[in-house]
This record gives sequence, C-alpha cells and structure tokens, in this order.
Amino acid sequence: MPSPLLGIALKLASVVLFVVMSALIKAASDEVPTGQTVFFRSFFAMPVILVWILWRRELSSGLRVKSVSAHFLRGIVGAGAMGFNFAALGLLPLPEVTALSYAGPLLTVIFAAVLLGEKVRIFRMSAVLMGLVGVVIVMWPLLTVSDVNRAVLWGVIFMMASAVLRALVQIHIRRMVATEQTAAIVFYFSLTATLLSLLTIPFGWVMPGPADLALLVGSGLIGGVAQICLTAGYRHGEAALLAPFDYASILVAILIGYVVFSDVPTVWMLVGSAVVIASGVAIILREHALGVKSFKARQGMTPQG
Repeated sequence: MPSPLLGIALKLASVVLFVVMSALIKAASDEVPTGQTVFFRSFFAMPVILVWILWRRELSSGLRVKSVSAHFLRGIVGAGAMGFNFAALGLLPLPEVTALSYAGPLLTVIFAAVLLGEKVRIFRMSAVLMGLVGVVIVMWPLLTVSDVNRAVLWGVIFMMASAVLRALVQIHIRRMVATEQTAAIVFYFSLTATLLSLLTIPFGWVMPGPADLALLVGSGLIGGVAQICLTAGYRHGEAALLAPFDYASILVAILIGYVVFSDVPTVWMLVGSAVVIASGVAIILREHALGVKSFKARQGMTPQG
C-alpha cells in the first residue's frame, strides 16, 4: 500500500546516500584513477541489487530483456555520465559538483521537447532557462578569475558533460520503461558499466591501499542501497511529491564538504543553487497543478469561471 511519508523518507535516504557515495569517491580520487572508481562503484552495487531482486522474488522475471541494444546504449551513456561526474569530483569541491549536477534535469526538459516531441509550455521553458542561469552563476567565479585554474576548468567541463549525458540517459530510460523491467534496467546498467570500466585498465589502474579500498567498496555498496531506496520511494509516493527533495542534496553536500574536505561554500554557489532550486520547484508545482486540473477535467469536475 502506498505511503507518502515512507516515500519521502526513502527519497531523503537515497539523496543522503548518493552524496555520501560521492564523498567517498572524492576522498579516493587523489590516488585512484576515474575508470577504476567507476568499476568499484558499479561492481559492488550489483550484489546489493541482486539481493533486492531476490527479496522481491523477481529473479526469474525482473532480469528478462526485450532489447539488448537498448540496455547496452543505456550502459554506455550512463557509464560516460558517471565517469565524467567522478572525474569532476576529483577537481572541484563537493558542493559545486552537486550544484552543477542540477543542470541535468533542466537539460532533460529541453531534450524531451527536441527528441521526444513533448510539449513544453512557456512557463516551463522560462523556468528551465532561469535554472540554467543559476548554473551559470555557480560556474561564473570558477571561470572568470584572472588566472583560471586549468584543473578547475576541466572540472566544470567534465561536470557539464556529465549533466548532458545524464539528461540523455533520462530520455532513453523514458523509452525503455515502456518495455523493460525496472530491475533489469538497474542491474544491467551496473553490469555494463563494470565491463566498460575494465577498458580503462591500460590507462593506469593502481593497487589501492586498505583505506582507499574501503572507500571504493563502500561507494559501490552505498550506491546500490541508494538506488534501491530511490526506486522504492517512487513506489510509495508520486513523483511530484518526491522530486523537490532532490534539492536536499545541496545541504548534505555543503555539510560533508565543510566537515570532511574543509570546503567553504561561496556566495556565488549559494545564490546559483537557490536560483536553480527555485526554478526546479516552480516546474514541479506548475506541472502538478496542471495534472490536477487535467484529472478534474476528465472527471467532469473542472471549476467554473
């Protein structure tokens, strides 16, 4: 039986766990190459996902595939998004990476209109443009100082590439869910990303020490649990109800960034994040209101005047 409060709790748990996972990757990024972090994140998520599928008694049906090519494409693009994101974590403060990641959902709206032909109303597109302005505000001080740090520049580029690929993945998944099982989409993504990450071995993998190994294994296990919490959350609460809680990630990122990495949030980052969050919440509330209005119209309950 759906339980909105449980859905919110699970969504918040997934938000916190994903930020913790990112912090673990960032902590290991100085010693471990990006491709290797993708491997550990993907490989050690699979046992968690398999246990979840077994617990739901979906092993026989949940992993069936109707389009191998669709899963492979999802894996390639998703692994690329993950790799760019992890590379950015090694170059930028955790709060900035989190704030820039908000560009992904905004770009999804644009890509949905272009690639899927979805109708995007003026209000929604205006809110998307406002959100992208917020992303620019976050990036501005990183790119306009007199002596731009090349590592910072690459971090911003990697993060924007990750946002673009994440948006494309969301569009692709919208198509996949019509024929593919959720469990299969989640599991085969981790499997594909694991195999693809092995291609980076010639570019210099290292033997991680005990501390880095614990960080890497922990990132995979926590990432798997976070994915399950996210999926389960949407079983108990509507997307419009749960979506705004995504933005709690910036609070968690600021706290962890300050305590663990001594990252002090800048005014630009806070202002830009606020603009992006405002635009995202505006879109969610507007679409929810339109959905309610449409439902009432179908039920013959449209208010007069």
